[in-house]
Amino acid sequence: MTVPDVSRGLRRAWLLAVLAGALLPGCESRTPPHRFPLTTTPATDSVPPPEPGAARPAPVETTASTQPASVGATSAEPSSEAGAPSVRSASAEAERTVTGAGAPPVVPASANLPAPVRHTPRPAGRSAFRALPPTTERAGHLHALATRLQAPGSTVEEPCLEPADTGCARSALAPFFAALDGLLEGTSKAPTVVAAFGNSLIAGDRIVDVVRDELAAGFGNAGRGVLLVDRMAPYGGRSRTAAVSNGWQPRTLGELHAPPHPFGITGVYHLATENRARGRFKLEGEPRGTLWWKDVKGAGRLVVSVDGTVLARTEPQGDGASRTTSFDLPAGAKWLDVTAEGKGAIVQGVVLQQDASGIVLDMLGVPSADATLYARLEEDALKAQLQQRDPKLLLFFLGGNESKRLEWKRTDLPTVRQDLTALLRRARAAAPGSACLVVGPMDAVQDGHAKGKPLTQRPFLEAAIQAEREVALAEGCGFFNLYTAMGGAGSLARFHQAGFMHEDLVHPRGQGLDLLGQLVSDALLAGWANEGAVPAPALTSSREDAPAGGEARQTAEAVP
Repeated sequence: MTVPDVSRGLRRAWLLAVLAGALLPGCESRTPPHRFPLTTTPATDSVPPPEPGAARPAPVETTASTQPASVGATSAEPSSEAGAPSVRSASAEAERTVTGAGAPPVVPASANLPAPVRHTPRPAGRSAFRALPPTTERAGHLHALATRLQAPGSTVEEPCLEPADTGCARSALAPFFAALDGLLEGTSKAPTVVAAFGNSLIAGDRIVDVVRDELAAGFGNAGRGVLLVDRMAPYGGRSRTAAVSNGWQPRTLGELHAPPHPFGITGVYHLATENRARGRFKLEGEPRGTLWWKDVKGAGRLVVSVDGTVLARTEPQGDGASRTTSFDLPAGAKWLDVTAEGKGAIVQGVVLQQDASGIVLDMLGVPSADATLYARLEEDALKAQLQQRDPKLLLFFLGGNESKRLEWKRTDLPTVRQDLTALLRRARAAAPGSACLVVGPMDAVQDGHAKGKPLTQRPFLEAAIQAEREVALAEGCGFFNLYTAMGGAGSLARFHQAGFMHEDLVHPRGQGLDLLGQLVSDALLAGWANEGAVPAPALTSSREDAPAGGEARQTAEAVP
C-alpha cells in the first residue's frame, strides 16, 4: 500500500467519525424517554445488582422440564434503588423462610414434558431499536424474590409460521413484536392492544397489571381499555371497574349452569336489578368511549352522561343482539355515568382509552373459566368486539381449572385439546392480524391434602400442560410454561412456605402474584429483544382434530 492510499484511508476514517459524532446525538435527542437503550446486558451466571436504570439481563433459554432449574441461571437481581419497603419486607421474609427447613415435600408426577423442538435460527430482520428496557425498581425486587424462591424464569416457545431458506421469516409473535417496533420508532400512532383471556389467576388483575406496567414502562401507556360497570363479586378492587356502582347483578361464563344470555369478550355481563342502576367512572382525559350492551326484550334504555350532561341513549329493539354505542367525551370531563332507566338492562363493558400510541392491556379473565366454558362467548359479539379492539396479542392464561377437572374426572384430555383448539381458532378468526400466546398453568397440588402431610402434585397437571403446549404450537400460537418458569415441581410449596399462597393452596397472593406477572413480562420482552436469535420449532397442524366452533360440555363443570 502506498503512502497516498494510507492517507486516503485515514481521511475516510476521520470523516466517518465526524459523521457518527454529528448524527448520534441527534438520534438520541429524538428518542422519547420510554424508549430503550441500544445496548443490552448479556445474561451471565452471576449478575451483580443493577444500577438504577440499568438494562435488565435477558433470561437464559430453558427447556420444558418438571424439575426446577438452577438458581444461578435466572439472571435475577435485586434493585439498588431506594423505596418500596413493603416489597423488601416480603422479599426478606421469603428469604428467611425458603432458605430454611420446613417446606413441605412435594411428590412430583412421573411424566416429564418433552423439550422444545430445535431448528435453524431465523434471521434477525428486526428494528435496530430492540434492546431490553432498564430494570424497574419493582422488577429488581421481584427478580431478587425469584432467586430466593428458585423461580428461574423461562422463554416463550414460538412456532415458525413462514419458513425461509436460512431459518424462519415469520414466527408466532411477529405481529405483536412488529407493533412494539412501531411504538418505538414512532410509526404507530394508535394503541397496541393486548387482550388477556383467562381464569381466576388473572381475574383480580394483579398478574396482568404487572405485565401491563412492564410493557407500558418501555413502550408508553395508552390508557385503561375495557372496563366493567361493576365488580364480578362483592369483594375485590376497582382498578378495572367503575369507581362507584349500585344496582347491578354480575353474571359470568364461569358459573356452574349457563346464565340466560351469552357473553361478549369480557365473559361477564351486569344486569340492572333496580331502576337507576348506575356505574360511575373517573375519567383520565380519554377523548371518546364505547358502551357494549345486550339488547334484551323488555329492558329499558341505558343513558351515558358526563358531569350531568347526557351524551347518548341506547334504543333497544329487544332482539337479543349485542350492540355498541360510541360517544365523544368533552375535554376536561371528570365523571362518566352509565345509568339504566329501568330493570333488566344489560351492560357487557365500557371502553376508555387514550387517543395515542402506547400499550393497552384488556383484562378479560373470569373466575372458574376454562377453554370449554369460553364456548359461551357469543360468536357475533366475539367477532365485533375483537375487531373493534384490534388486538396485536391474544393472551390466554388457562390450564389450572382443566387440570382440576381432569383430577375430578369431569373432563378428559381429548376434550381439553379440542376445546382449546376451538377457542384459539375462534379468537384468531375474529382478530386475524393478532399474535397468539398461551400461558400454561402454575404448579398445583392434589385436592384433599391433610394439614401437616406432604403435598402431592396434582396428578393431571403435567398432562394438561403437555396438551396445551401441543395445541398452542400446532395452532400457530406461542407457549409459555409458567410451571417451569416458577420452578417446576415443589414451587407451589416454596410459595406457600413464603406466605404467597392463600389457604386453599390454589390461588397465589401478594408478591406471589406479582412474581408470576414478572415472569411472563420478562419472557415477552426477552422474546421481542432476541427475535432472530432463538430457534423456532416447526409448525404442525391439528386442524383436523377439533371443530372451528365450540360447545360447552357437561364433562367440564365450573368451579363455584
